[in-house]
Amino acid sequence: VRSEEDNARLIQALAGFVGVNATRTKRRTPAIMVQGASSNAGKSLLVAALCRIFLQDGLSPAPFKAQNMSLNSFVTPAGCEIGRAQALQAQACRLPPDARMNPVLLKPCSDTGSQVIVMGKPVGNMRVAQYVAYKPKAWEAARQAYDALSAEAGIMVLEGAGSPAEVNLKHHDIVNMAMARHAGAAVLLVADIDRGGAYASLAGTMDCLEEWERGLVKGYVLNKFRGDASLLAPANDWLLESTGRSVLGVVPYIKDHGLPEEDSVSFKSGQCLRPPEGPRELDIAVIDLPHVSNFTDLDALGLEPDVAVRLVRSADMLGRPDAIILPGSKNTPGDLAFLRANGLAEAVRALAGRSVIVGLCGGYQMLGTEVRDPLGLEREAGAVEEGLGLLPLRTELLANKILTQVNGTHVSSRQAVRGYEIHHGRTEAGDGGCVPAITATDGTVLGLGRGDGLVWGTYLHGVFDADGFRRAFLNDLRGRKGLPPLTSSDTRYDIEPALDRLAATVRASLDMQKIREFLDI
Repeated sequence: VRSEEDNARLIQALAGFVGVNATRTKRRTPAIMVQGASSNAGKSLLVAALCRIFLQDGLSPAPFKAQNMSLNSFVTPAGCEIGRAQALQAQACRLPPDARMNPVLLKPCSDTGSQVIVMGKPVGNMRVAQYVAYKPKAWEAARQAYDALSAEAGIMVLEGAGSPAEVNLKHHDIVNMAMARHAGAAVLLVADIDRGGAYASLAGTMDCLEEWERGLVKGYVLNKFRGDASLLAPANDWLLESTGRSVLGVVPYIKDHGLPEEDSVSFKSGQCLRPPEGPRELDIAVIDLPHVSNFTDLDALGLEPDVAVRLVRSADMLGRPDAIILPGSKNTPGDLAFLRANGLAEAVRALAGRSVIVGLCGGYQMLGTEVRDPLGLEREAGAVEEGLGLLPLRTELLANKILTQVNGTHVSSRQAVRGYEIHHGRTEAGDGGCVPAITATDGTVLGLGRGDGLVWGTYLHGVFDADGFRRAFLNDLRGRKGLPPLTSSDTRYDIEPALDRLAATVRASLDMQKIREFLDI
């Protein structure tokens, strides 16, 4: 039995033979899709690399991921929320981030439920069964977004999620093979060879796929390899003989690639926080929250030559750092309960006045006296969670979600900052003498703190990305411990060079000529 694609080619050929050109259909935008044999196989960065490669080749690429589950998100210029990885991929294409690039975003707020965001706006919190019932609407939104975006692009670079071989999920999957079929995409199946078991994962994935799904897979990529790739030749031959597909490239393990990670797996393992290669003069402790979000806020700090950034999970790990950072959270009340249960809340409070304590978004809310959740957005409706009490602030989680890009100023240093807000919370100051820490250019207060600068917070994500402010913040820490300021630093947080380096490595590692043949470009 011929496939749908075979029949389409046959109809077009017959139409041309008899001169009936009206039956010819418009050629679809060429599309390539990166799917993984497992989660955290490196799909997001490979898509970013392919986007930059195709841009360099003059092909006008655009990225797309139908559904993303991530607590690392970004706000587009139009005020829509998408996955942080798709924002990075858009930059690789030198395109403004667009909600159509990630039409469905799931932000877990518990082990069994997520906030569902469609075309950049939240549509509600859903448990698994509720979202499965909602999937037809999500699938329709994904198809419409893809069709509109692909009509404007020269080539589409799609990303899958998890594995296409999850047999319990395949019947309602909208992000892997169903999306590849809709796009007519050539699929590259990627395995993380650094974990081990890569060949079994690739062969096993192919065994779990249906025949039409296997037909979409054009070849394999072995990612994160350390060593001499020529030693893999016998295994590559076996894989070709066993599955009929070739290994199209072996991408080396890239240490310190300098690009934001999407998956919290990397954050939890400490991969996102660059370990010091020698003694560092400043010690910054980042509290590891169960529902941590937007951890890329910390990336730029790890690049500084005088800083060691470390992850802290328990009170006995805290010590006496120069600064403590409470990062963002998708479940602020739940993470506050976690901090109290394991002793970190008391340990952080005990250091107030000795270490500088900074809260970012959810972490900012935690610095106050209480967090109220009247609508049950993050916990049960009506929940009131006690804060750390380091600032006289009260936060209430409301239905309307603030999504905006902002330019502002850090008040005490007068350094410019830029970032984005993503939050349901509305925070108000009570009595106690809080002063503005960060203000927007229109005068709106984006964060409050103590007058001595030892405790402050802000809703602004990406605040440390500004080179001038970041150095001013670090020099303030240096001054508090009697160290001279660094008057000049070569550190610049700019991911453009990193994208070019990644693209060069991946281009040299993949059979790009074969990939172009698959795409007919």
